[in-house]
Amino acid sequence: MDTVKIASNPVFFEKNRVFRVYLGGALFSDFFGDDSTDGFYPEEWICSSTKALNEGSTDPYEGLSTTEGTDIHFDELLSKEKALMLGDRAGLDVLVKALDSAIRLPVQAHPDKAFSRVNFNSEFGKAESWLVLGARDDACIYFGFKDGVTPEDFEKAVNDSETDKAAMERLLNRIPVKPGDVYFIPAKAVHAIGYGCLILEVQEPTDFTIQPERWCGDYKLSDNEMYLGLSKETALSVFDYSYNLERVQNECKKTPAVIYENAGCKKECLIGKNDTPCFGVERYIISKGETEKLAAPCVYVVTEGNGVLVGEDYEKALKKGDYFFMPYSCKDKFTVKSDSGLTLAACIPPEV
Repeated sequence: MDTVKIASNPVFFEKNRVFRVYLGGALFSDFFGDDSTDGFYPEEWICSSTKALNEGSTDPYEGLSTTEGTDIHFDELLSKEKALMLGDRAGLDVLVKALDSAIRLPVQAHPDKAFSRVNFNSEFGKAESWLVLGARDDACIYFGFKDGVTPEDFEKAVNDSETDKAAMERLLNRIPVKPGDVYFIPAKAVHAIGYGCLILEVQEPTDFTIQPERWCGDYKLSDNEMYLGLSKETALSVFDYSYNLERVQNECKKTPAVIYENAGCKKECLIGKNDTPCFGVERYIISKGETEKLAAPCVYVVTEGNGVLVGEDYEKALKKGDYFFMPYSCKDKFTVKSDSGLTLAACIPPEV
C-alpha cells in the first residue's frame, strides 16, 4: 500500500464504532445514514489515533481508526508518514468522537494534565467540548454541582450509589439541551451526558474517566472502571467543587463567534484559545458557496447537508456524517463547496 499517496491527499476512514457500557447509537441512523439502533456501540471515534480503555478487551486496536479501503491504522500512518501528515508536530494530540446516549452516563470528571502526569504517566488530561448535533425528546446534560454540595456529600453519594442509582445525579444541575448548543467541559469539572444527546465531542487524546458511580443503567461498574486503578481517595481528588451552575452558565456554555461572513459562507469559532490551549473547534456554514482554503493538519466533520471537497485534479462528494483528516501536506490546497447547503466542523489540534 502506497502510504505516501494516502498521506498526500485528504484521508477518509472506515467506520469506527467503539464499545461502551452505556446504551445508545440510534441517532446515528440519521447522522451517518445507516441502520444503527440503540446498543453498546454508541460512539464513533473519528480519525482516531487513541486507544480505548475497555475492561477485559483483547483487541489491541480498539478505538483506532482504519484508513478507507486499507488495513492501515491511523496511528501507523501518522508514524510512518509523519512529515506529510503532521509537519513539525510530534503528534496529532486531539481526539474527536460522535456519541449518542440513550441513557444518562455515569457522573464523572476527567484529570487535568498535572493529575495525568503524576497518576497516568501521560502528558494529556481530558478537557473536552460538546457540540449538540441532535436530541431526543427531553434531552439533557448534568453539569456542575448544585450550590452547597461538599466533598463529604459527594463521597456519601458515591457510597449510596451502590443501591440508589439517583444518589449522585441529585447533586448535579440538570440542563436541557437542543441541537446547536456548545459547551466546554474543563478538566476536573463534574458532569454527565444525559439521556438523548447526539454530540460531537472534541477532546484531549485520552480515555481517562473517573466515574465513581456504581451503576451505568443496568451495568455494574467495577472499581477499576470507576477509579482507573487509583485509590478511591486519589481518584475523588480530581473533582473540582467550584463548578456550580453559575460558573457553568458563565464560563462553559459557549456562543459561536463569527470569524468572517460573505454572501455564501460563514465561519464561526465555537471553542477558541481563550477557552483552552488543548484544541479548537470552528464551523463553516455554507449556504451556497465555498470555504476558504482548509487548514491542516485538522479533522473535519460534515454535520449537515451535501457538498464537494475540491482540490487540484481532486473532487469528492460529501454528505452529512462524512469525516476526513486533512494532512499537513494538503494545507491550503482544498476547499469545500455546496450549492444546497453544508455545515462543516473543523476540529483543530493544539498549537505547538
